[in-house]
Amino acid sequence: RSWRAVFVAGLVLGGVLASVWFSDGLSAPMPSWPTAAGAGVLVGVGTRLANGCTSGHGVCGLSRFSLRSLVNVLAFMGAGVVTVYVLRHWL
Repeated sequence: RSWRAVFVAGLVLGGVLASVWFSDGLSAPMPSWPTAAGAGVLVGVGTRLANGCTSGHGVCGLSRFSLRSLVNVLAFMGAGVVTVYVLRHWL
């Protein structure tokens, strides 16, 4: 049980240190409740369609040499690359 306490303490301490170290870089505008709820629904739908979450496919699926997980990880990463490119260079 002691490792759990150390883990939680590390999470809290990491957040505190990051907020002190990067005091101006961690503030982000909060989305409205409908936007946050819509984002949560989209994450749930994507998880359902992909038969798992990104970390599940990336860590567990790839370690089992699952072809479906490989395809999903490539799709996730590709969508992320395209999104960043569009947001940084087109908008």
